[in-house]
Amino acid sequence: MSDFDVLVIGSGPGGYVAAIRAAQLGLKSACVEMAELGGVCLNWGCIPSKALLKSAEYANLVGHLGDYGISVGQVEIDFAKVIKRSRRVAKKSEKGVAYLFKKYGVTHIRGRGVLLGGGEVQVGDDTHSAKHVIVATGARARWFPGMEPDGERILTYREAIVRDVLPKSAVVLGAGAIGLEFAYLWHSMGCEVTLVEGADRVAPLEDAEVSAELARSFKKQGIACKTGVFCESVEATEAGTKVTLKDGSVLEAEVTLLALGVRANVEDLGLEAAGVELDRGFVKTDASCRTSAAGVYAIGDVAGPPMLAHKASVEAHICVERIAGHSHPDLAPELIPAGTFCQPQIASVGLTEEQCSEQGLAYKVGRFPFAANGKNRGTGHTEGFVKVLVGGPYDELLGAHIIGHDAVELLAELVMMKSAEVDAQTFLHAVHSHPTSSEAVMEAVADALGVSVHI
Repeated sequence: MSDFDVLVIGSGPGGYVAAIRAAQLGLKSACVEMAELGGVCLNWGCIPSKALLKSAEYANLVGHLGDYGISVGQVEIDFAKVIKRSRRVAKKSEKGVAYLFKKYGVTHIRGRGVLLGGGEVQVGDDTHSAKHVIVATGARARWFPGMEPDGERILTYREAIVRDVLPKSAVVLGAGAIGLEFAYLWHSMGCEVTLVEGADRVAPLEDAEVSAELARSFKKQGIACKTGVFCESVEATEAGTKVTLKDGSVLEAEVTLLALGVRANVEDLGLEAAGVELDRGFVKTDASCRTSAAGVYAIGDVAGPPMLAHKASVEAHICVERIAGHSHPDLAPELIPAGTFCQPQIASVGLTEEQCSEQGLAYKVGRFPFAANGKNRGTGHTEGFVKVLVGGPYDELLGAHIIGHDAVELLAELVMMKSAEVDAQTFLHAVHSHPTSSEAVMEAVADALGVSVHI
């Protein structure tokens, strides 16, 4: 007899969802976690960073309250208190997972899980057995030789997110989501920030028009962006850090943040001994999240990109539902949304215009600026636009790209449109409340069909 039906290693947004869903389906479930419940997302990434970014947004807003007819006195930022609030938010999230484990009867095993093969997992001095083992160990910050972090001046997100002293100056290496969000946060609090990106534009995975709009916004805010050049080395100095770029230029700052992506946590898990194959540093899986070893599965960042919390959670449902004998549709990569939470925010799903062109797809572009939206003019958030790519001959949504205030909150209906294969004409029959920012989404779709009346 196995100790458990399902045993999950790791309690991030993939792991804890898998453990809870298994219990809900009547399977005896356990989750092995050596650190805080909730993994990086709830404790060191997604959730506490959003708390910090809200403080940054308010700090920026205070400087513009005069535009709204409101006068305030001298504004002071208590950065330590900003960090302390974010830690409270993270702690509450961790407690929330613990509560759900208790509610649904998930056994929490504290420690590091190591696969022994044959459905056995060692945790400390104890060995547990399970019919199905799910590896959900996530990922950690990546860096390259010559730029090793020291945790004090050369930082990864893990140290940066709890650092309660605002640096006077910072170099941020990498203009993906993590780099963009920290650049916005620190600059909003009063830090002088230089953002460095090896690609020819910031947010290089996003649509080119969105990247250009964000670059203009960051320049207007006062964030220096240096693109098209890679980093040669980073070293700590008496004054802070020195960053040498491959073009020979040197940047000096109090701290340097390495926001160069992440790598999977696959070491010391017993994967090789259990017969689990890797592919380019990630656990190799099929559409049901099964690995090459019978009874072993992998979900989330450890199973490969995109490295997104919601992708991990969806894989958790797919994996466990199928273990329980239920049907569940495959995960469609083109339906996975992405978001970056600096202001203006970026939200996207599906293909970029460049990708449509590369694939030789016929498409129409629809755009609508927030400056033409009544709600946004009223709130003062007129920066950015909605852009949609509508294909032919069926007017299906190929891709959607939004940049603007709280853009991520506007994307869901476009994800639903694409997921349900709703054509553009049918989408326009859905009545949007007025005045709302979501009308910009409707107008962008209308523009693609040539029927928008507001631009």
